[in-house]
Amino acid sequence: MKILVLNAGSSSQKSCLYEIGGTIASQPPKPLWEAIVDWAHPTDRAEIKVKTATGAVLEESITTQSRAEITAHLLNTVWQGKTQVIESLAEIDRVGHRVVHGGQSFRESVRITDAVKQTIASLANLAPAHNPANLEGIESIEKILGDDVPQFAVFDTAFHRRLPDAAAIYPGIYDWVEQGIRRYGFHGISHQYCAQRAAQLLDRPLNDLKLIVCHLGNGCSLSAIREGHSIDTTMGFTPLDGLMMGSRSGAVDPGILLYLLRQGELTVDQLDYQLNKESGLKGISGLSSDMRQIQSAIAAGHVRAKLALEIYGHRLRAAIGSMLANLGGLDALIFTAGVGENSPQVRSIACEPLAFLGLKLDATQNQNYPIDQDIAASDSTVRILVIHTQEDWAIAQECYHQSLQ
Repeated sequence: MKILVLNAGSSSQKSCLYEIGGTIASQPPKPLWEAIVDWAHPTDRAEIKVKTATGAVLEESITTQSRAEITAHLLNTVWQGKTQVIESLAEIDRVGHRVVHGGQSFRESVRITDAVKQTIASLANLAPAHNPANLEGIESIEKILGDDVPQFAVFDTAFHRRLPDAAAIYPGIYDWVEQGIRRYGFHGISHQYCAQRAAQLLDRPLNDLKLIVCHLGNGCSLSAIREGHSIDTTMGFTPLDGLMMGSRSGAVDPGILLYLLRQGELTVDQLDYQLNKESGLKGISGLSSDMRQIQSAIAAGHVRAKLALEIYGHRLRAAIGSMLANLGGLDALIFTAGVGENSPQVRSIACEPLAFLGLKLDATQNQNYPIDQDIAASDSTVRILVIHTQEDWAIAQECYHQSLQ
């Protein structure tokens, strides 16, 4: 079975094509074909990189901002040119989409119907940077492959569906609960994959483990996982809550927002833009939302970049502490996503103050490229894992399992 996966973000899209036989591989396989599109540049151009499992690579820059046009162009490279891996698009059996917000409507993956699309659209106000992009991807595939190819939505919120009410319900008026205002949590596909992969790496049953997963990318979130289930997480009703992120503020005193609105100098939309697009590392440093650029600026003596990293580290450690308290113990601390996987400095900032718990980082291992490895010192009481999150493979597996039902 050949399964196409679309992981669409607000300014990027990753696509993969997997082949799954009669059984699911225990280790994530290389996709037959994968493509990354970046619209982050302030132009009308999309930067594209396509590669195959055999090593063929195609890099292009195309003048368009249309997701439909880009998706059609990318799918042409699956069966044409030097990146061809199939004879025709008719070989694609299933398509899976990452959808960020499922609200209370979707607690597990579902086959996409018109009703499902309408509900995803209705939840766009809760994830305005993501759900519309996810829906665009779904509709683009419908136009290209037709209605006969089953499509499935895999929700970022689904893994956190078992959050206890004490963690999920905000301490406002109870009417909020009845309106569906609660903590949903996000990055669930990544958190679930990393928990399962940690159990493999540690050679222990997932149900026996107490884990904290630090998903640190442009968006950041933590989860506390016990017996294979999320019992707490930092993102909330929307992906804006929790940790300081690349361009998102994370949790702030809600009184600040009331104050700014009462001043009358900002509209709701302007405040939304500031919180989601102009805050976090970018807002404090005044430079960039990219951790690599922040670290380079610090090395050059940039004071605000240094402050941005200090705030980032402070809030990350505080959040790890709160997860730890609710778990009542810890077997492994896991780092994943772009920053978590690639920044030894951020891992050190997070781990070193936790030495009082017996958690010890192996400095040499940390400086290497430790993907899917334990970087804790041999005498550490807590394992420290760096795991390459494979959301796309997790989505492909969900599609395969759904197709068997």
